[in-house]
Amino acid sequence: MRVLTLGAGTVGRWVADMLCRRGHSVTVVDSNAANVQRINNELDVKAIVGSASRSTVLFQAEVSSADMCLAVTGDDEVNIVAASMAKELGARRSIARVYAPAFHDLSTFDYQRHFNIDSLLSLEQLSAFELARAIRNPDAIPLEHFARGQLEVYEVEVDGKSVSAGHKLRDLKISGAVRIGSIAREGRMWIASGEDELHGGDRVSLIGAPEVVTKTRSMFVSESDLHLKQRVMIAGGGETGYHLADSLSRRDYRIVLLERDQEHCNRLAKLLPGVTVIHANANRRSVLEDEGGGTVDYFVACTGSDESNIMAGVEARELGAARVMCVVGRPDYANVVGKLGIDRAVSERDVAARQILGFLNEGAIISQSRIPNGSIGIYELEVSEGTQVTQATLAELPLSGRCLIAAVERDGFVRVPTANDTLQPGDVAVALIDQPAAKESLALFNS
Repeated sequence: MRVLTLGAGTVGRWVADMLCRRGHSVTVVDSNAANVQRINNELDVKAIVGSASRSTVLFQAEVSSADMCLAVTGDDEVNIVAASMAKELGARRSIARVYAPAFHDLSTFDYQRHFNIDSLLSLEQLSAFELARAIRNPDAIPLEHFARGQLEVYEVEVDGKSVSAGHKLRDLKISGAVRIGSIAREGRMWIASGEDELHGGDRVSLIGAPEVVTKTRSMFVSESDLHLKQRVMIAGGGETGYHLADSLSRRDYRIVLLERDQEHCNRLAKLLPGVTVIHANANRRSVLEDEGGGTVDYFVACTGSDESNIMAGVEARELGAARVMCVVGRPDYANVVGKLGIDRAVSERDVAARQILGFLNEGAIISQSRIPNGSIGIYELEVSEGTQVTQATLAELPLSGRCLIAAVERDGFVRVPTANDTLQPGDVAVALIDQPAAKESLALFNS
């Protein structure tokens, strides 16, 4: 595929190299002549000197024939403008990397929809989602990015004495605003259908708005489990630490965040109600000991420095933290962290690579990914006029047990659809699809 990469800094060069190695045709644009010269000398790409936000430069880079445009300069505003222009000038997909959390805050302004960009990509937010999923359940459905933060996925183990055990899903009085996405039993996971009967010990995923999911949980667990909170300590209040604390429900976790900058602590305390924000240096063993780092269920180091994260993780492990995770950027550290007692290391580049590669698709597919250790794919799909999915309600389409429409975005608002809903042209649907049935299910979205 033809990929246009705007920006040849650290991220842009890495993206261009990754895509080249996978056989894609890559063109790179950067305003710095030295960066362009280095790219031309080291990579098998076409590199152009110029501003990413100028139409003449985009035309020179043949934007109209690009399958994907990735705007990854060091400036959020330039990335948004450039990705928007690329889409308007003919690029099939456009993605902008952004750093500031404000660009993801739909309560103030929907930048993605307004500028007609397919996705706003935050390496820090993606890393936080990966860490949050590892805390909740490593095999959980990764829906946060697709649903743009408006829905949550909650994995719950069915209590054998709960009202849901021994009943088929169609017989349960579950709110129409919540969908059961998947069921896991004895090492196997599949897409839920109305005919599935729940057993004690099953793990089910609830998809919906946070407040509705909270009410629905009581049908599957005992009263004591509802009030059991796990303890999480986050070292570092940067973008990754902020997004991690923000994505973990305060109903289920007692969260302590350590940040060494006093002014930033004050800002975080206002942004994260319900999170205990402490002005402290997480790299000091005495601090971790005093703040209870050895008694937490999860210790997560995301300070912005690989070495600091590893040091803090090792100290927390020695103090007795049950599970230790950290963000590590350097690839050569990947084999080291496990030997030091760190349970999980998350790399921003690895997470971003999976996301970017998931956008290289044809037809109605905007992006796709796979649930770890399972055969379920997660697809973000465009709904076009004249396709079969627009001709009947979801209940009437041949989807049961093979494809679950988990969320629909319409006019900038994401919601969980009911069985009586009909998809409309212009919608974006998030579907869970059983991989053996992917071809048949995706055919419903293609004209």
